[in-house]
Amino acid sequence: MISEIILDGTWGFRFDGAKEGISRRFCTIPYEDTIELPSTTSLSRKGVPSDERKMGSLTDEYSFEGYCWYYRTIETGVIPEDTKAELFLERTRQTKLWVNGDYIGERNSLCTPHIYDITDHIKDGTAEICVMVSNTGYPTKGGHMTSEDTQTNWNGITGRIALRISEKKGISFIRAYPDVSSHSVKLEFGLEGMDEAEISIWGVSSACDVVDTTVRKISADSPFTVIDLGEDFSLWDEYSPVIYTLKAAVNGSMDIHTVCFGMREFRADGMHFSVNGKPAFLRGKHDGMLFPLTGAAPATVGEWYEVLRKAKEWGINHYRFHTCCPPDAAFTAADMLGIYMQPELPFWGTIRFHDEEGYNADEIEYLREEGRRILRTFGNHPSFVMMSLGNELWGDYELMDHILAEYKAMDDRHLYTQGSNNFQFCPRILENDDFFSGVRLGKGRFVRGSFAKCDPPHGFVQAERPNTAYSFDRNILTANDSAEGPAERLIQIGTGTAEVRAESHDSLVPHIPIVSHETGQYYSYPDLDSAEKYTGPLKAHFLDEYRQRLDEKGMGTLYHAFHEVSGLFAFQCYKMEIEAAMRSELLAGFQLLDLQDFTGQGVASVGMLDSFMDEKSFVTENDLRSKWLGFCSDAVLLAEIDSFVLEYGQKVTIPVYLRYMRPDELHGAKMLWHIGEKSGGIAVPDGFRGIGKIGSITFEAELPIESELQLTIDGVTSNSYSFTTFPAADKDFTLPEVSERSGSHVYICDNIEKAEKLLENGEKVILFTDKLRESVKGFYCTDFWNYPMFRTISQQMGKEEPVGTLGLLIQNDHSALAGFPSRIYSTPQWYEIVTHSEGAVLDGTSEGLRPIVQVIDNCERNHKLGLLFEACISKGKLLVCTCRIREIIHRPEVQHFVRSLLDYAHSDSFDPTYSLTAEALCLR
Repeated sequence: MISEIILDGTWGFRFDGAKEGISRRFCTIPYEDTIELPSTTSLSRKGVPSDERKMGSLTDEYSFEGYCWYYRTIETGVIPEDTKAELFLERTRQTKLWVNGDYIGERNSLCTPHIYDITDHIKDGTAEICVMVSNTGYPTKGGHMTSEDTQTNWNGITGRIALRISEKKGISFIRAYPDVSSHSVKLEFGLEGMDEAEISIWGVSSACDVVDTTVRKISADSPFTVIDLGEDFSLWDEYSPVIYTLKAAVNGSMDIHTVCFGMREFRADGMHFSVNGKPAFLRGKHDGMLFPLTGAAPATVGEWYEVLRKAKEWGINHYRFHTCCPPDAAFTAADMLGIYMQPELPFWGTIRFHDEEGYNADEIEYLREEGRRILRTFGNHPSFVMMSLGNELWGDYELMDHILAEYKAMDDRHLYTQGSNNFQFCPRILENDDFFSGVRLGKGRFVRGSFAKCDPPHGFVQAERPNTAYSFDRNILTANDSAEGPAERLIQIGTGTAEVRAESHDSLVPHIPIVSHETGQYYSYPDLDSAEKYTGPLKAHFLDEYRQRLDEKGMGTLYHAFHEVSGLFAFQCYKMEIEAAMRSELLAGFQLLDLQDFTGQGVASVGMLDSFMDEKSFVTENDLRSKWLGFCSDAVLLAEIDSFVLEYGQKVTIPVYLRYMRPDELHGAKMLWHIGEKSGGIAVPDGFRGIGKIGSITFEAELPIESELQLTIDGVTSNSYSFTTFPAADKDFTLPEVSERSGSHVYICDNIEKAEKLLENGEKVILFTDKLRESVKGFYCTDFWNYPMFRTISQQMGKEEPVGTLGLLIQNDHSALAGFPSRIYSTPQWYEIVTHSEGAVLDGTSEGLRPIVQVIDNCERNHKLGLLFEACISKGKLLVCTCRIREIIHRPEVQHFVRSLLDYAHSDSFDPTYSLTAEALCLR
């Protein structure tokens, strides 16, 4: 490029909702309105604001779908005969272009720049440019490139807008193919208007490695040349992201071309990834290019650098872009930071077989070409290491495999996969898959810890007593079943369902890297105060609705507490699942959904960060980022714990594993541990790398009840685990009908009829019952993704609806729990109690009647749910626990819980404030 005219600034603008501008020649009619570009119509607040209030996503107040026309006159000066002028639109939708009234053509890429040669249409040094942008009638639905759930279906032109002047004869492109083994890079040149040329090449790396000028002869028949970088060349990876910048020019030309690359080899070595010959484990996150202030992805390196930097501070080294591809700035920022990127074709659905109804040859060809454009445009970036054909695809797997083969033949610098979680219940590995991304390898063979209720059964985080002993290896190795798959199957796609053709086949025996798809999805109560952060065109009206619903149920003062305790609980769920992934020797990585909140698809408050990538209040107040890095980083100590509830005197042996992926070798390292008054150390083998057991810890459980096991390698990493220890269970422990102490009588009942008679006589009663007029099933784990979306999908599929609760809010300073020390949120000592309970619906009771232990409901259903609560009924005092306590009375923590309730009921502190009826308490 010789020169460039930047076209940022004021453009003429016109809406065309009726789509009549082509026939009416809007390209020649003066425009009365203007817009500042680069921008979108929503960000520029064009049009009439809508009063719509979406509950399942952000609301774009200035949403518009149709044609928009953008007009500007450019003084180009005289264009020399040996040069050309190209209009460059970095990111937009579908465009048509007119210059000086002449129709030039159209472009339809959603992921790559639109480039038009307008040389022959410039008149007298002037170009009247008219761009029509359409955000309707796409060749494909567009996934998260166009979804209201993420960056919205905006209309506009973003990123770089420029007229670029370059020579007609010369270099058209440069592609760089690093070869680490020979410390060289092979350059491929495209020539335009000439068959051969002598090209000067020179450059430098970001580590100041100089590439001396060399002259090479390039021809159309021999477009390659190899540049030796010397034995002291610098590598690119997550730890040392050194970028080489080479410049090239045809001798005698002023047109200088630049190519940036990194010396890296990202490979699939058996079932693991390697970078430059060293093992790598992907700690990834999903990204749908959600930017709630603008509604469109940024196109500057600085903005993307800040986003990716925050993710890296949370131990993330990998980004998977869900049905979208970010702009060049994102790859550049990832190059600088050392983030491994995986763009994806903008497709989420079914690639129909050619003989199947709905087969769309044009859409398939569009997607194939969009993939080629992505490879041509971004392929030189060292951060671009993987590519996927889409999200949760179904259909013609042979065609998918053919497309993979085509892409691999075109560009072998990246690893490819058929898609993310393709064929859900009926997974298969294709011949040209370099890696597999999914949630299962066959029936019951999960590589993820949590699932929606419509996608049974639940994962181990949801279905098992809290532990850190789980490994996905058992599921990856097992190969004795067949994948599920009737001829036609109703499956979830996005926020709805669809019928697909699902073919059975033999169980998978994986031989390539396995990446866990959309790990986590643990919901926590949203921060309602964050509504004020949405100062752009997108508004979070659902937050205002949630607040109103809470106020109507008399729980408006509790939302801060709901946010904090459900967040702390979700953190524990993430710890369990991520540690299982880190512990799994046969897993190559995971992709979180998500580190940040997702403000679409029903609204999923699943992040430690909000949708703006800012830390949530409970994260900052409890220093959760440093604790997160204890289990999500490149050096992690992992304790294999079967149960966090111990009995006094119990001998505990805990195997300890280390996953260590850093380039620096460990020498003389020692893992130190302590719990209470006990401590010890385990020597780490010199040169340790990868994942493996380094030893075991043995101690005898002691009181006090709460204790914490700390694991540390000084200067490297640390992790911790909390235990509760109770007196050994009394095998003869039973619930008496009446407990007597120094003249005090407390009656224990399991039905309200008996309890009412006692209460009428002024007695004190503890009622253990799950016989409630209206209740919600007890479920220990927090909700998966969000309740509204999966409730609807479950209904559509005729399956059981999700429970939808978010853990416990515990008044841990209440006298009823004085003998059962607890945190304010759910911890493992509550597991049995919760899973054997029903949450009583206490809607309509006084705002002041706050359960001692409250089950937090989701934002939509919004019940006041009680697990442990008290009231005066008639002349007596009633303490209600909605648990089938007799089923679990053999458990030491349950016996201790019961004793604590009895102590309270016998004490003078048992003096409920509110007088209610059994009907009000949902007991009738």
